[in-house]
Amino acid sequence: MTIGEVSEKYEITTDTLRYYERIGLIPPVPRKNNGIRDYDETACGWVSFIKCMRGAGVQIEALIEYVALMQANTGLERRKNILIEQRAKLQKQEEHLRATIERLDYKIEHYEELTRKS
Repeated sequence: MTIGEVSEKYEITTDTLRYYERIGLIPPVPRKNNGIRDYDETACGWVSFIKCMRGAGVQIEALIEYVALMQANTGLERRKNILIEQRAKLQKQEEHLRATIERLDYKIEHYEELTRKS
């Protein structure tokens, strides 16, 4: 797949894809003889993984370390710990969002009561 096709499929700009590759979030993408990127299934898998992780708010620094360890096929325990740390951060965010939603629900109910009375 071309970078444009990958961009469209994963709804990521071509600039972002190039940036992710440059900083090591996506391992080097295979290229055709003319130098044009040719995303294969493996490269697309990385794009999908990184998009998912970034969408969940996982930090770029953590992902760079994770990808580097994956590429070197080392650091199993560290890779696992990176994922555990990121999960813990997401769980805290989830708790905060739940509390915020509960607060909003309370306020909405309050306004509904007021509008019923008027």
